[in-house]
Amino acid sequence: MDKFIIETSARHVHVCKETLEILFGKGHTLTNKKDLSQPGQFACEEKVRVIGPKRELTATILGPERNADQVELSATDARSIGVAGVIRESGDIAGTPGCKLVGPAGEVELSEGVIVAKRHIHMTPADAEKFGVKDKQIVSVKAESAERGCVFEDVVVRVNDNFALAMHIDTDESNAAFGVKEGYIVK
Repeated sequence: MDKFIIETSARHVHVCKETLEILFGKGHTLTNKKDLSQPGQFACEEKVRVIGPKRELTATILGPERNADQVELSATDARSIGVAGVIRESGDIAGTPGCKLVGPAGEVELSEGVIVAKRHIHMTPADAEKFGVKDKQIVSVKAESAERGCVFEDVVVRVNDNFALAMHIDTDESNAAFGVKEGYIVK
């Protein structure tokens, strides 16, 4: 049985160029702090305040810039700031709640874009063939642990030539599974 790593995706924000310049100033570009496991993706030095009806929290921006703004929170984070936790795949933001983003140079009121990311596995086409799955297929993943193994249901497979093999779960899921590090598909 082939295994893959399971990574915890902490709260973060994706911004478009226009929003970046409002938050950080005209001509500002993202500063790469650390490359992430997915090729071309990186955690930035830039952080923003994410403000909901109840309270606020701070989140790191992930680069590169996107076509649309998106805030990815755990269900606990969403609840804590007073926003409904809507589970969606990244990029599927239509009809989701909004929030306010505040940076050192300005603020932006998002009418939508706050999601709890649906758990997913990034794969190349070769990986998908090896695992016997297809893009957008929903699978179950057994996460083994000496102390708190579990099975994650409703995991979406995302296949793209530019991906690196890894499953992503949010901090709530990672904490519940006691920080599991690898798993395998059980369909």
